[in-house]
Amino acid sequence: MATPEDGKTPNLSQEEQQDVDKNQPPRAAVLHEIIRTQGDQELERNVAALWWSALAAGLTMGLSLMAMGLLNSRLPEGEAFKVIASFGYCAGFLAVILARQQLFTENTLTAVLPVMSKPTLNNAGRLLRLWSVVLVGNLCGTLLVAYVMLHLPIFDTKTDMAFLEIGRKVMENNPGQMFAKGIISGWMIATMVWMIPSMESAKIWIIIMITYLMALGDFTHIVVGSAEVSYLVFAGELSWHDFWLVFAGPTLAGNIIGGSFIFALISHAQIRSEGSLPGKTAADPRHPQQVDKDQ
Repeated sequence: MATPEDGKTPNLSQEEQQDVDKNQPPRAAVLHEIIRTQGDQELERNVAALWWSALAAGLTMGLSLMAMGLLNSRLPEGEAFKVIASFGYCAGFLAVILARQQLFTENTLTAVLPVMSKPTLNNAGRLLRLWSVVLVGNLCGTLLVAYVMLHLPIFDTKTDMAFLEIGRKVMENNPGQMFAKGIISGWMIATMVWMIPSMESAKIWIIIMITYLMALGDFTHIVVGSAEVSYLVFAGELSWHDFWLVFAGPTLAGNIIGGSFIFALISHAQIRSEGSLPGKTAADPRHPQQVDKDQ
């Protein structure tokens, strides 16, 4: 039994003490190991499985552009209503993450931790393979959905104009701003990925909170932004040169730096400074078991 001298609450039964132990928040090392294990599983997936999942994710991310355009076209003018319309940005992220599809910016943390834990040429090669396949799949999906949204008779004129305005808003940034805002966006997505294993029951709210803040801050994201900006290209308002050099290149670099070289590196350094990584923490009974993404 606890005594006042040891600092614990006195008169707790054994069952109550077990409840206390069970409800402790997970250590950072546990979260690191859960995400590292998940990342290692992703690195083992074959190219075909990665490609189709990434292509599906790119198509699904078109929901963000669609939702924002529909909300903007149906709400009155004014900054207050823009705040409401920004919730549409969350739609694609919710669908992709809950469907366990491959999203490039998630992999700037998940797939990087195994490489940081065991920095070998083989692991680095596996990471570059995954990044390449997922990024190309995501971009093919977003470009395809933007083309379809523009050229098929799906939306009314007001909604089409709202889609154009969303793309124009992104292109108000110069390359330096694209890069800087991309760093923040990559860091925020990595933060979301880190938070989810410890709060699985609140996953939906975590996704909404992080992505809604991204929308409010106009932070640039390579996957969502490629749908928004390519819509301008297909409409004849922007050249592919500007798409790649002004938007895509700086944004991609920022997302990678924010997710991998800032968040992942600092998180990994934190765990290393505490000692060896746990060997069996992923099976900790306080945490939900992680499952593979759909093959």
